[in-house]
Amino acid sequence: MTAHDLLHALLQRLRTPAVRDLAWTLLSPPLLGQTTKPQRHPLQASAWRRTPELLENWLSGLDSAPDALHAWLLAKPARRLGLYYERLWQFALHAAADVEVVAANLPIRQNGQTLGELDLLLRDAEGEHHLELAVKFYLGPLAGDGNDAGLWLGPGSHDRLDLKLNHLAQHQLPLSSRREARGDLNELRLSDTRSSFWLAGYLFYPWPTGCDSPRGALPAHWRGHWLRQRDWAAFSARQAQAHWQPLPRLSWLAPALIDGEERWSRETFAHWLEGLSSRSQLLVRLEEDQAGDWREVERLFLVSDQWPT
Repeated sequence: MTAHDLLHALLQRLRTPAVRDLAWTLLSPPLLGQTTKPQRHPLQASAWRRTPELLENWLSGLDSAPDALHAWLLAKPARRLGLYYERLWQFALHAAADVEVVAANLPIRQNGQTLGELDLLLRDAEGEHHLELAVKFYLGPLAGDGNDAGLWLGPGSHDRLDLKLNHLAQHQLPLSSRREARGDLNELRLSDTRSSFWLAGYLFYPWPTGCDSPRGALPAHWRGHWLRQRDWAAFSARQAQAHWQPLPRLSWLAPALIDGEERWSRETFAHWLEGLSSRSQLLVRLEEDQAGDWREVERLFLVSDQWPT
């Protein structure tokens, strides 16, 4: 069973939101399949990676008894999606019997000044690893070459795919090789640490024109659309009876699963649209399944008419 097939099967069964997010974190493909710097799945050398059924059983058991995961997340509540994503990875890696988490979020300092943090230091059957983790959401260009990573912007327009890749290559990944890190690594008995990263997330394509994927993108990456508020009427007219609602930021990972009581009425959504601010909003289209649950079948970013300024 491939990771894609396993994730699809699990998302049909798992009901606990944090466990669904955990499954998405562990089994989603990276945004990019071709990168200039090494990309490595954090569980690459684990039995869970070699025998996906073991991971499936663990996640299914966690869905039935999620207290340990909830306690882990509550111990250090995350207000930012990236930190939530890191905490999910840390929980799983601590639970993996054949992976040792040597350190997480280790600050590297010089003369009292923090140069940066090492997201993960791991030891497994393949050696010692420094891993940087990131989950990102980028919107493709209306004009210009979508192959150009510099034209893929975060929903707030401040982040760019090329800037993130450059920051990884020039600052984050080399940090464990700097002499300022040597003392900390020696204390942890790490001598031959290899640096790599894992970048997950979603790419959003402009509606209705679309654009090319960024150079090196994995064909199977998670995706959606984006459009400006002035285009919403034309977009939504294609499916006048569709159910849409926004998702809070910490719910952006796994596809949404919402029960009937949490689903917005069309009137509630219309009222929300009337008071919409200029901030980019992630919306999902929901369809009812045979059990009466409402499942995400499409997602998009609705941005201001002036975006990306």
